[in-house]
Amino acid sequence: MPSNAKEKSSMLIRGFAPYKEKKGEEYMSEQQLAHFASILNGWKKELMEEVDRTVHHMQDEAANFPDPADRASQEEEFSLELRARDRERKLIKKIDQTLQRIEEDDYGFCDSCGVEIGIRRLEARPTATLCIDCKTLAEIKEKQVGS
Repeated sequence: MPSNAKEKSSMLIRGFAPYKEKKGEEYMSEQQLAHFASILNGWKKELMEEVDRTVHHMQDEAANFPDPADRASQEEEFSLELRARDRERKLIKKIDQTLQRIEEDDYGFCDSCGVEIGIRRLEARPTATLCIDCKTLAEIKEKQVGS
């Protein structure tokens, strides 16, 4: 995919333009922190809007169907929606923790080894707390323990 097309694709997926580092720019400069805070706040806003939509949908669609099959279908639909919203609630909490790390100037560095996580990895997963090497090791250990 040409570079220009990649940038447009990235903008469509998350609604942000990839950060362009300046020559000699320090890692996690004020501009970079502002970039990630903007991404996280936008993501949180989208999730909160989805929660509101779900609440309104469930209020509007709630009906007491006389047919047990219809009632069961609606309950299953609501159950799936609530499960998705619960996962999103946990993600919002993680986003809030990440925003706190940005404020404390502790963002962008691996919790395990302390190295830079990297701009592109953070754009792909803004809540990442481990560099790719430590994350890979953690996943390998998890598979070994889980087997």
